[in-house]
Amino acid sequence: MTDHDQQDKNTPTTPTPPLTHSLSFSSLDLPEKVMAGIRDAGFVEMTPVQSRSLPMALEGKDVCAQAQTGTGKTAAFLITVFSRILSAGVPSKRRDPLALVLAPTRELALQIYREGELLGKHTGLRLAAIYGGEGFNRQEEALKRGTDVVIGTPGRLIDFMRRNILNLGQIQFLVIDEADRMLDLGFWDELKNIFRRLPSADKRQSLLFSATLDRRTRAIAREFMNRPKDVEIRPEKLAADGIDQMIYHVDRDMKFPLLLGILRKEEVPKGLIFTNMKITASWLVHKLKEHGITDIGLLTGDLRQSARNRVLERFKLGKLPLLIASDVASRGLHIDDVTHIINYDVPQDPEDYVHRIGRTARAGKRGKAYTLACDQYVYTLPAIEELLSDKIPSQIPYDEDFGEDKTPEFTIRKMMTLEREEKRRRTPKSQSARPRPGSSPRSKRQAQMSKGGRPRRSGGRPKG
Repeated sequence: MTDHDQQDKNTPTTPTPPLTHSLSFSSLDLPEKVMAGIRDAGFVEMTPVQSRSLPMALEGKDVCAQAQTGTGKTAAFLITVFSRILSAGVPSKRRDPLALVLAPTRELALQIYREGELLGKHTGLRLAAIYGGEGFNRQEEALKRGTDVVIGTPGRLIDFMRRNILNLGQIQFLVIDEADRMLDLGFWDELKNIFRRLPSADKRQSLLFSATLDRRTRAIAREFMNRPKDVEIRPEKLAADGIDQMIYHVDRDMKFPLLLGILRKEEVPKGLIFTNMKITASWLVHKLKEHGITDIGLLTGDLRQSARNRVLERFKLGKLPLLIASDVASRGLHIDDVTHIINYDVPQDPEDYVHRIGRTARAGKRGKAYTLACDQYVYTLPAIEELLSDKIPSQIPYDEDFGEDKTPEFTIRKMMTLEREEKRRRTPKSQSARPRPGSSPRSKRQAQMSKGGRPRRSGGRPKG
């Protein structure tokens, strides 16, 4: 590589100018099998990130694309990968994958897999979703049978690589989705581990998608991509125009009665309630069920993957009108027709506010986003409004806005106490009866010998 080429590789490209009109997928020279999947998905016109990235990606160029969640990024890279694999011809009787899609969370990996199953239905390509939390044996069997496209989270992928079940030596296409989130979750070392096992950057095509193209994400492009082209889709407003936002300034002890009031007065066919902590989410489910609101789902980080999948599926199908979630669900989930977002806690990261309320008012629809700002979390509010470049409407609720808390004695602190007691009851007696480290007779004799003394026999005089 010449010095000029090296300079080009390390220098960010100039973002392409905005398009003044939308383009249809039929304007691209896509394989008919891919077009059939696009028609099945109901896609006609490309979104801005698709119309800007697809022409370059289909030519085989590396692309770094910045766009918000819900703008069509997933379809952009799946259409690219499927089209280029089919155009090159799929080798038969091959076990090792040709394409690798990296996602930061299990939920996002599954979402990409499902969209890939839809868009790739007619291609004959084999997809596998590889993620932690469940299904190790099933995933192992899928990899051993052979797959064309692997979609997965870094930790589980590395597990299979170390067991020599997954070989990345034949990868021709690499996709890094939600790259900023991947780095937020501390996956930098895992990413480097995976990249080292891939063919060199000039022997594969790499596509990176991220909500932000900051110094960290550009470091990935600089080190592990081949002179990528930048695509930046900057919305004029971070929050969609169809979202009716309202901040309620309320005492911490009155947040639950206010939530009751909102749920009683509003018709909420599909609502997401976000909390900052897992214990708060679990407590809300208990409290609401005690007040007759029973059709509720709970989504937190410690749920088994199978349980998480069931909850999400029921919520997506409308069988659960309410889903209470900690921040695990605030990014990367595509759920149609969410009508209400309720931030029971003001998020501590301003960008999380944008991602939370971005679950509603999609595809030109309207939605509502209520935030309950108490003295514990209100201090993040100025930073949120600075990020939005806008003042969020706010008010102090009236007396009639509150519902009646029929179980005021059941507080979060009370629930934490009950959970500790339940954990103690479930602990086997043999485990709870184990001596503390260093308290056994053997440990005491070893400690005495390490000090130069002679061990005493239990219950007797020193020997000799």
